[in-house]
Amino acid sequence: QVQLVESGGGLVQAGGSLRLSCAASGSIFSINAMGWYRQAPGKQRELVAAITSGGSTNYADSVKGRFTISRDNANNTVYLQMNSLKPEDTAVYYCNAVVPVSRIPWGQGTQFTVSS
Repeated sequence: QVQLVESGGGLVQAGGSLRLSCAASGSIFSINAMGWYRQAPGKQRELVAAITSGGSTNYADSVKGRFTISRDNANNTVYLQMNSLKPEDTAVYYCNAVVPVSRIPWGQGTQFTVSS
């Protein structure tokens, strides 16, 4: 079964940048839409960025213009470049398929904190 491993979290100052990676242990080529989700303390998990296998992207309003999602199908990896970070971006970040029926078991996520 395919597993997802997110990495790249840490501590960053407001206004800084960070790049997250999501490595799948198997092929994600057949999964059309992959996304990055985040879950802040006390809040529900939300989808913040999505990318289709063809490269079309979509973003939540809260991150539009600051985050960029990309994917490398050959290496089964999805990335999230985050710029102009804000304290409200602090959360645990996960990647997974956008369509529930295509979901892979959730990984442990990667935590990062934006300090003001």
